[in-house]
Amino acid sequence: MLDNKDFSFLEHQNTFDFKGFLIKTASYWRWFLASLVIAFTIAHQVNIRKEKIYSMDTTIVVKEENNPFFTSNTSLVFNWGGTSDQVQNISSTIKSRTHNELVVEKLNYYIDYLIQDDYYTRDAYGAVPFYVNLDKKNANILNQAVYIKFLSPNEFNVRLEFINPTAEVVYYAENKHSELRVAEGEFLKSFKVGEKIALPFLNFVVEMTDQPGDYIGKEYIVKFRNFDDVVASYRGISADIDAKAGSLITLSLQGTNKARMVDYLNETVNTLIKSQLDRKNQFATNTIAFIDSTLAAMDNQLKVSEGEMKSFTKDKNVFDMEADGSMISGNLLQYDVQKDGILRKIAYLNSLNNYLKNSVDFSKLPAPSVAGIDDPNISSNVSKIIALSAERSELAYTVKSERLFNDFDVQIEALKRVLLENIKSAKREVDYDLSLVNSKIAEIESDIRKLPADKQEYVKIKRKYDLSESIINSFLAKRNEAEIVKAANLSDIHFIDSAKDIGRGLVGPNTSVNYILAAFLGVIIPLLLIFALFFIEDSILNTDDITRNTNVPIIGVIGLKAGNSNLTVFEKPKSALSESFRAIRSSLQFIYKKNNLEKSKTLLLTSSISGEGKTYCSINLGTVFALSGKKTILVGLDLRKPKIFEDFGLTNEVGVVNYLIGQSTFDEVIFSTDIPNLDVVSSGPIPPNPSELLIGESMVEFINKLKENYDYILLDTPPVGLVSDAIELSKFADVTLYVVRQNYTKKEMIRLLNNRTERNELTNVSIVFNGYQNKAKYGSGYGDGYGYGYGYGYGNYAQGYHDDEEDHSFMGKIKTIFKKK
Repeated sequence: MLDNKDFSFLEHQNTFDFKGFLIKTASYWRWFLASLVIAFTIAHQVNIRKEKIYSMDTTIVVKEENNPFFTSNTSLVFNWGGTSDQVQNISSTIKSRTHNELVVEKLNYYIDYLIQDDYYTRDAYGAVPFYVNLDKKNANILNQAVYIKFLSPNEFNVRLEFINPTAEVVYYAENKHSELRVAEGEFLKSFKVGEKIALPFLNFVVEMTDQPGDYIGKEYIVKFRNFDDVVASYRGISADIDAKAGSLITLSLQGTNKARMVDYLNETVNTLIKSQLDRKNQFATNTIAFIDSTLAAMDNQLKVSEGEMKSFTKDKNVFDMEADGSMISGNLLQYDVQKDGILRKIAYLNSLNNYLKNSVDFSKLPAPSVAGIDDPNISSNVSKIIALSAERSELAYTVKSERLFNDFDVQIEALKRVLLENIKSAKREVDYDLSLVNSKIAEIESDIRKLPADKQEYVKIKRKYDLSESIINSFLAKRNEAEIVKAANLSDIHFIDSAKDIGRGLVGPNTSVNYILAAFLGVIIPLLLIFALFFIEDSILNTDDITRNTNVPIIGVIGLKAGNSNLTVFEKPKSALSESFRAIRSSLQFIYKKNNLEKSKTLLLTSSISGEGKTYCSINLGTVFALSGKKTILVGLDLRKPKIFEDFGLTNEVGVVNYLIGQSTFDEVIFSTDIPNLDVVSSGPIPPNPSELLIGESMVEFINKLKENYDYILLDTPPVGLVSDAIELSKFADVTLYVVRQNYTKKEMIRLLNNRTERNELTNVSIVFNGYQNKAKYGSGYGDGYGYGYGYGYGNYAQGYHDDEEDHSFMGKIKTIFKKK
């Protein structure tokens, strides 16, 4: 007999049973295994159904590049400025709509090339053996799969599925959308490679690439997307300015196709470089345009002068005419060139003055040097106002910030005020220079008037011709200078690392995280479920649960029964279960000896509710007593639900009820069994008043006769938690065995036992812990042997304890599922 620990019920009723929880957890190993299998299966399916996400990047530097031809002797002054403001502007430009429109248009990224894989449609950009040369002026179907299947190297099918009678088409040249009617169903037609596909909803040519591969019989998907939607998706490009090196910008994209991202990143940088260089060359471009227009006018003047010269010198001695006027013409040309230069300065200053006062866009101003103005203040400020105006115009398409534009306007306005003051000062100087040159020219002209008339006319014609030629040569030199400066300009944006696929860049999905999460959930979910079951069910899990809730001693522990037969000891006498019952027999004999019981011994077996193995224990305890050579009888006193007769192949037509009501004699209700020394008394027909029969004088007489004829009498009684029959019969028992079943008997039923023993309703009570398994498969049934189903005659006491009825609770359904598995 197991010794009881000295723990009171009140002392431990609210203590968390950690050991019991561990035992219950270990017993539900199938739950953990099934949960892990399900979780890992889900994680695996999620992983294989997700496309891999990659990240590609490129790094650029914004560094001021000075033109090597900008020297102290260069008349075309251009000052681009520093890089401090450029970096932030370039970062904003990269995300702008206008910039991304240029890149998307150049790469034709509104055309998708796709391949259908097992679980998803894969972006196959750069991996298909063909490309689509799109007719942008005509319609192409929008956002619908166009299937292309190659039948041979030179022939392919085009297939579409029209679900609706109308389809949306796009005209990329104007970025317009419209709808047209189509025939519902499948469209299928063959075309040749290089042949123009001219349909109401498709207009393009399929050209082959140099990429090798087996593509015959394979089907590819082409999809034409909304241009604005594609641009919007690429505006999410990341442009991070390095915190430590402010001139560095890292561009990055995330997506499923590395080749597509690499091309986009490199092209976006190339577009930036070209755009920035175009702005940087704006000053030189303006100057060249101004010089070209001036040269065109001067060329006409030169031709007119040349014609006059030819006409005048015809049939004349040119050498004679030049003899007296060559020196005068040379001096006059010198001053005429000076005067023309001064007049051009005045014209430029007046034009610049009016332009500054009346215009808001200064990006088209030519360089002051083209008019001979070498004032460094004017040249520098004109270059600055051109740069600011060009930058403001570009940002108008990329940035929506009133504060930023106000800053530009303030700077431009300040430069305008400074330039207007510079113009006033410069005009005073050139007016003075003009008066000096005019006086010199007047002196020379007075000398010319002293010459003969034909020589005066020759000097006049030659004067115009030489002036035009001199001006043209001067402007040609300036134009060449501007072209050299423009050609020598370098962009301030440079690659440090261009985007390249080097086999890395995978950022998702993080399959390892999914598997770790699956392992965590696969353990935690059943653990939480078991934790909930542990508190909801409130079942007895181990001997500690018993000792914590009652002081009634445990007399023995019975293992879990295998099979449906209740005759375990008789059929398997050498099994561990049989030894358990023999151990209980030994403990009972010790109790009998201690209580000085020499003659017949009466043993009453009961339990809290049905299904705890009371009948099973009664049969096998009776068997071990009988096999020891003692005359033993097993009496079925569960009059409401007779069952003990079935295991011995008997009928229940005659039993203890027949004796108690006087229908049968003592010998007529006793039946022998195949087990030596073991007799059985069945309960007999179910009476209408079982409790009254058990407390009558006939019952006392019956027990006394049993004691006269048998060494051991085992009374199999109804559960005390449902009816009071066992309480009435306990007066006949020398020892009462209270059967508790692992993971079945509720802890509150043990409290009921405490109440019975405290009121001495049950005496000499010991507990038999039945159905015990160290790693028990909780929820396993005892088969038909425990199919009580107390429903009749027990009234309200039986509610909630009908073990034959299905448990419709949530936990009951969960247990049923795993029990079947």
